[in-house]
Amino acid sequence: MSDIRTIFISYEKGADWLLQQPSLAGDDGLDTAIILSLFSDARARAGDDTPAPDDLRGWWGDAFAAKTGDRFGSRLWLLGRRKQLPAVLAEAKGYAEEALAWLIKDGIASRVEVDAFIPRDEMLGLAIAITRPNGQPVRYRFEALWASL
Repeated sequence: MSDIRTIFISYEKGADWLLQQPSLAGDDGLDTAIILSLFSDARARAGDDTPAPDDLRGWWGDAFAAKTGDRFGSRLWLLGRRKQLPAVLAEAKGYAEEALAWLIKDGIASRVEVDAFIPRDEMLGLAIAITRPNGQPVRYRFEALWASL
């Protein structure tokens, strides 16, 4: 089954669907799934340090999840106002792994590897390797302005 191809524009502008005249382009790979999983805001959990007490965010579709408790998106947005420290990089890695765990659970991937790094000041980098069940790895790299997460 094909998704509507979503392309990542920038952290300020977000992502958009790709036009392929006369309609929308399809995506038979993982690009759209990865972009939406990482850059849709997951709902904050109890104990998460949110920018404001009532700012819990979350994806509206979670209210209609096929399985009770299924959640979509990542909590990377919680790191936007945090300092660039090794402990925060570990959190970023964990949030990205958490957001992509469904790929393994649903049998789309046999392995997900995430590395969080600082490519330069005020930037968060994520290097992601998704191993498909056939053994073929697919690699992604994202860099975000820290304040834009």
